[in-house]
Amino acid sequence: MINFGSMQNGAMAGSASSQNKNKNRIMSQDRRNDYDVTNTVQVSKPQAVRNAVNRLFIEHFPGASFDKLWLAFYDFDRLFTGKYPGYSGCDTTYHDMQHTLDMALALARLIIGYEKSAEPAERLGAKRAQMAIVTALFHDSGYIRHHERDRDFRNGAEFTLYHVSRSADFLRRYLPTLGMASDAPVSSMIVHFTGYELDLDRIELDDPRDAICGHLLGTADLIAQMADRCYLEKCRDRLYKEFVLGGIAVENAKPGEYMVRYESGIDLLKKTPLFYQQVTRDRLQKKFNRAYRYIEVLYNGQNPYVDGIRNNIQHLVRVLKSGDWRLLRRKPPVFVGESSAPQDIESMVQTLLAGIPIRHAVAPGLISA
Repeated sequence: MINFGSMQNGAMAGSASSQNKNKNRIMSQDRRNDYDVTNTVQVSKPQAVRNAVNRLFIEHFPGASFDKLWLAFYDFDRLFTGKYPGYSGCDTTYHDMQHTLDMALALARLIIGYEKSAEPAERLGAKRAQMAIVTALFHDSGYIRHHERDRDFRNGAEFTLYHVSRSADFLRRYLPTLGMASDAPVSSMIVHFTGYELDLDRIELDDPRDAICGHLLGTADLIAQMADRCYLEKCRDRLYKEFVLGGIAVENAKPGEYMVRYESGIDLLKKTPLFYQQVTRDRLQKKFNRAYRYIEVLYNGQNPYVDGIRNNIQHLVRVLKSGDWRLLRRKPPVFVGESSAPQDIESMVQTLLAGIPIRHAVAPGLISA
């Protein structure tokens, strides 16, 4: 399990802030289900997140234009609500609109924290920061089905194992429409820091600052979802179902042969501490070079994301020890573009699971997200 104490103690103190330290400690029970870790931004609303990012961007990059980012938020809203030409709306209930908006806000905060900490020659600058934020907004675009190319698929979760590569393809097509064609090669590479399709050590980028963008991007994706107030319920009730549809929970390599990795949403949660121990700690601490610490620059040495993650893990441990799953009783709203998505996913999952024989092989846990 991640040693959150060492994460806090080893992080840099950051610059002083006018905000009181105690006000930055957001208690889990006080948060609203669709608000960020500071309980100040409604991360289910594109306009609210856009305004929050705009304030950060303009304050730190005075004189820089926000026009392309404004348009990117507009197009994100259209893509996920089914209004973008050629695409269906978002129909994945874990990787929904709230997740992406929460992650994009976390990334913007990380970027500004980094900029305030880095030496002038190592700073990202407005243009590179803009590229990273646009990449964040579309890092899960690979889950969105295209009307023609994906006509044989019923739900975006079926793309789970290769959705990041699909997101990279989308970014290569989309960025030129924003006048950002020169950013497409880097954007389509750093988006892989949010997934597991490529060995991160083999991603080659010419400028070290692009690699830093990748570290910030991957960090934002992890800490935003792990600090979500309803993270545990979402893993049990939503992520498991996406894993079923994506061929992760149950692998059917050959007709009649099944390898079951996760028996249920509860089984997935039981194996979650191992996921943290084997993967998350390595990514946050090593692969991403402890980039989470840049949040603390904005919060007077505090890290509300780490606090949120700690709360979730401690609560999960209590649930596992007690065996009382009624302790996970939150019912977060779903923010998708296809209103029938929750019911459609449930039906598809039940059909797939009904076809698995009682006797089946149980595979060792697969690390994926």
